[in-house]
Amino acid sequence: MKQALQLRLGQHLSMTPQLQQAIRLLQLSTLELREEIQQALESNLMLETEEEGALRNGAEDDKSRNSDNNTEAAVTDTRQGEHEINAESEKLPDELPVDSSWEDVYDTAMPSYSSGGAPSDDQEGVDYLAMNSAAPTLHDHLMWQLNLTPFGDTDRAVAETLIEAIDEDGYLTQSPADILAALGDDELELAEVEAVLHRIQHFDPAGTGARDLQECLLLQLRQLPPETPWLERTRRLLTDHFTLLSKQDTAQLKRRLRLNDEQLAEVTRLIRSLNPRPGGAVADSKTQYVAPDVFVSKTNGSWRVELNTEATPKLRINPDYAQLIRRADKSEGNQCLRDHMQEARWFIKSLVSRNETLLRVASKIVEFQRGFFEYGEEAMKPLVLRDIAEALEMHESTISRVTSQKYMRTPRGTFEFKYFFSSHVSTAGGGECSATAIRALIKKLVAAESPNKPLSDSKIANLLDEQGIQVARRTVAKYREALAIPPSNERKRLA
Repeated sequence: MKQALQLRLGQHLSMTPQLQQAIRLLQLSTLELREEIQQALESNLMLETEEEGALRNGAEDDKSRNSDNNTEAAVTDTRQGEHEINAESEKLPDELPVDSSWEDVYDTAMPSYSSGGAPSDDQEGVDYLAMNSAAPTLHDHLMWQLNLTPFGDTDRAVAETLIEAIDEDGYLTQSPADILAALGDDELELAEVEAVLHRIQHFDPAGTGARDLQECLLLQLRQLPPETPWLERTRRLLTDHFTLLSKQDTAQLKRRLRLNDEQLAEVTRLIRSLNPRPGGAVADSKTQYVAPDVFVSKTNGSWRVELNTEATPKLRINPDYAQLIRRADKSEGNQCLRDHMQEARWFIKSLVSRNETLLRVASKIVEFQRGFFEYGEEAMKPLVLRDIAEALEMHESTISRVTSQKYMRTPRGTFEFKYFFSSHVSTAGGGECSATAIRALIKKLVAAESPNKPLSDSKIANLLDEQGIQVARRTVAKYREALAIPPSNERKRLA
């Protein structure tokens, strides 16, 4: 075949750098946006917050009061500078070509980012203090106590191995025999490993190092004061009749322990005061704070949606640096100022677009879910992303970006935008009921049930059917598990 050149015309969609930046800012959470703005302020000399500008203007006003002549001259220079800025801004392009990037046109000062939206590895200014400020874990807490306890070299090695085998709930995941085999010391005996484990089980929090739930509860009882009411009966119940307790066999427990209903209730109340997961008492993760993006309030009978203006700082162009841009100057320094000026304009424009889109989506969600704000979860309507997209004439992917990691503060609490979206279930009357409303009804039915006769999933499905909501038993079980509600046999109480 002979090689030849052919010219083909075609059309395809491409995103401009401005649109790419706007989309990236749109999907950032409030905390991530603050970091993005801070990096932009540090890298672009044309950007400043309105607070910084107000402080600088106040200082300049105080200085200008000392000399009226200097003030008049400064005003004249400022007006001339503003005229030059406006003239220069007319020459700056409003859009970049779709087949270009920031670096192709401008000597960009903005930090580069990886595909995941995080700063690349070669960026400076990493907050090492924030990286090192990790919350204490259960392992750290146990090792701290180990360093305060006198141990020999062999016993210390055994203790460190045992602590490594304790999970985040405080339970020992390996048997002492497995620990002995892992150490590989022929002179070490199983009794020595168990003795070291016994000492670790005296560490804080109480119940740490247990091999099962029964031992965990007994370890916690051992650290209670001897004068604790019903302590001996509770210890006997856990030691000899733990199987009956797990089966909720009330009759057998009363007969074996020779207790009446009131006395058995006191014993079970003491058991319920114990912690089945002692490791959870030690913080093992950082506290995550949520900054709401919008506020929802009711004013004069109507619901009002407002942006949280304190969530992110307001930006503007620094007029002092903007005045340094000179017309018809092709020098390297002047070109750098132009690049920073254009980037700052685009960044501010992207922030404004983000806020406008966020407010429109939040207002439409409140409009759709007004019943929730008036009456609660049971009045939640079924809603999907497509409904909001069609109402606002936006793409569904844009709505998905807006509702991800964005929060709304309402009189009923702070909720993520995604919370207001749920699937629907058909009702007997031909209508629709949201999954959120069904979960709220299940929670309400379980809260009102009798402790001695909890409702089964089939019974809950029948009660919902009486209200016109047709759901299968397995659907009730799925919603119940999502609400972290145990099954009926585990909800049954002894008294």
